Amino acid sequence: MPPARGTVLLLTHSRDHYTVDRVAQALSRRGARPVRIDTDGFPSVLTLTSRLGPSGADVALRTATGKRRGQDIRAVWLRRLAPPRLDEALEPVWRDGCLRESLAAFEGFLDGLEAAGCSFINPLAAEQIAHNKLHQLRVAQTLGLEIPRTLVTNEAGQVRAFFEEVQGRMVAKMLTPLSQSMEGGNPFVYTSAISPPQLEQLEGLRHSPMVFQERIDKARELRVVVVGPHCFVGAIDASRSVAGQVDWRRAGPGECRWEAGDVPPAVAELLVRLVAALGLVYGAVDLIVTPEGRHVFLEVNPGGEWGMLERELGLPIAEALAESLVTGERVSPSSRWSPHDRPHRDPLP
Repeated sequence: MPPARGTVLLLTHSRDHYTVDRVAQALSRRGARPVRIDTDGFPSVLTLTSRLGPSGADVALRTATGKRRGQDIRAVWLRRLAPPRLDEALEPVWRDGCLRESLAAFEGFLDGLEAAGCSFINPLAAEQIAHNKLHQLRVAQTLGLEIPRTLVTNEAGQVRAFFEEVQGRMVAKMLTPLSQSMEGGNPFVYTSAISPPQLEQLEGLRHSPMVFQERIDKARELRVVVVGPHCFVGAIDASRSVAGQVDWRRAGPGECRWEAGDVPPAVAELLVRLVAALGLVYGAVDLIVTPEGRHVFLEVNPGGEWGMLERELGLPIAEALAESLVTGERVSPSSRWSPHDRPHRDPLP
């Protein structure tokens, strides 16, 4: 393949490293020009312009290292989008308005890049839709993946009835994530087991519905990173951690670690088809492997973390992302996975 030309924007925030650096290095090896954009620097540091008129349309972004027009940008990686950073001296009424305007302007800028032919990981509209967890579960089940019995409600009586239906084996979680980076540091609500006494303490549902699912027995948990037709698998066993048995992220230091994982070809095929059916190029899938060997789908995160799998297991995920960014290749929702794709731990060049 001839060297790739053009700028690739890596959109993240100022506290994010490692994964962005790895993808930037992989892009440079392919002849592309990676440009990191810390989105929390807008509008205080970054400037952007969108133009529309009889002569056509154009967008431009100016950073400390120079100005880049939409025609020079070939691809965009939406690693992380941070809220605009505004002057603390702004009065609240002005601050709220400036925040809304900044978000709308940045969204319009990204839309202009997409309209100009830039490829995105992930496409803007598809990523927004794919964050809908119930939509994910419906598509996964339609494709043939096993999912847990699931209830989303703000009605306490429905929760109590569901608790009986799953014979008291129930967990609660949120529909939307609160953490953003592999180092953490942001508020996070973990998946938690529900006990009978908690069924009498459901008043909070009046203010916010929650997700309730049957608790699935685990032999181990998998994080499967899907990039186009490739699957990269990490496995973790948190059964020895009291705090981490329901949610491995609550395990203490040293209680569990990532290990090389694998998925059967039939499951890998379904995961590739699921990510494509959602209109995505990239997705981080969470699965439970039961003691009997069943693979149960939990969710796919369009912006899910993968740095720990590359850092601890050497999986070439940055290479796969870079390759997709410079080629613009996507997987059709109707495409079929082939055994020749070797979906487990695919050794990309």
